[in-house]
Amino acid sequence: MSYGEIEKLLLEDYRLTTAEILYHMPDHPILLQSYVWQDLDLSPDFPELKKFLDFWERELDGKLHSVTVASVEIVRPADLVHAKGEIIIH
Repeated sequence: MSYGEIEKLLLEDYRLTTAEILYHMPDHPILLQSYVWQDLDLSPDFPELKKFLDFWERELDGKLHSVTVASVEIVRPADLVHAKGEIIIH
């Protein structure tokens, strides 16, 4: 993906989205394994994550246990801190 494509997604309110996916190991279903997925996605519907989870259920053997999602805005106003002093340089 080029920088221009990423920039366009950010302006369309895509967010950096991280999902921790817990799934049952195929050979030992009593054990859970963790997988971390990360991509740009639209909150709150998360269409890219849903596509990935549909692929997982359709193509992979490990049955899903749970998915925890975190999302943060990438383009946002800057945090400003006002100083209470002045420095004079000669």
